[in-house]
Amino acid sequence: MDLRQLTIFRAVAANLSFTKAASSLNYVQSNVTTQIHVLEKELGVPLFDRLGGKQVVLTDAGRQLLQYAEQLLLLAEEAQTTVSMRGEPTGTLRIGATETLCIYRLPSLLRAFRARYPGVQVIFRPSPVAELRRLVHSGDLDVAFVFDEGDRHEGPGDELLGHEPVWVVAAPDHPLANNQTVAAADISKMDLLLTEAGCCYRSHFERILNREGVYPRTVLEFNSIEAVKQCVINGLGVTVLTAVSVSAEVSRGQLVRLPWKGPDLTVKTHLVWHKDKWLSPSLEAFLALAREMLGIQSA
Repeated sequence: MDLRQLTIFRAVAANLSFTKAASSLNYVQSNVTTQIHVLEKELGVPLFDRLGGKQVVLTDAGRQLLQYAEQLLLLAEEAQTTVSMRGEPTGTLRIGATETLCIYRLPSLLRAFRARYPGVQVIFRPSPVAELRRLVHSGDLDVAFVFDEGDRHEGPGDELLGHEPVWVVAAPDHPLANNQTVAAADISKMDLLLTEAGCCYRSHFERILNREGVYPRTVLEFNSIEAVKQCVINGLGVTVLTAVSVSAEVSRGQLVRLPWKGPDLTVKTHLVWHKDKWLSPSLEAFLALAREMLGIQSA
């Protein structure tokens, strides 16, 4: 059993797919399959149950091995980074974030980090918010930016970074655009355009509507913020998005912010890393710069 085999095993366990694991590692699938077979033969137990087709799940032995594999790979990474350090931070940093943060908050941070620490290779992975904490826990990401509804603080490895205002917006000629106030009841029988399921502020808004017994006429779901905005600009309905993602369109008069009088829609940005992971110089430097540049956002 070597580190390469454990890396492949962890990738298959994270993706529950030999094909996806091979793609994430830039290996051919046959190589991944062979290495897992060799590892299973060496250990004398199956690590995955093959359920037909391409679907696999971890066995009990696989789940036990995964815990050790993550610890061993983290220690190996720590050892390599420590031994190879020459003054300034070096190595690889894997970062994840939601689409909103990817587009509107992180480019300036990533540019500043690259300029300040050119020896660090940054691998950026946009991911749905529901996946980000899991990817950090599994070791696939070193750090992630995560939206949450509350100020919950999970201790080491979970830090409240800032507040992100959320607006209800529509086209200037929408029926609600001239209202003095807009409450949950006003959304009833309107067309509502939303980002994909799992989005924090979408879930928060839907729960508010459900508590009020409000049901939009239709709910259209998109996997792109830009697609939502363009459809709303063209009069297809109302949406709820972070202020930073629509402020330019509001300033240009393409969208209007509706005077929402319901519960506060603000979401929180959390900075998340593995609490048991060694904070390498590159990770420490990135956390410090993130706090410096993004830790002052307020509603």
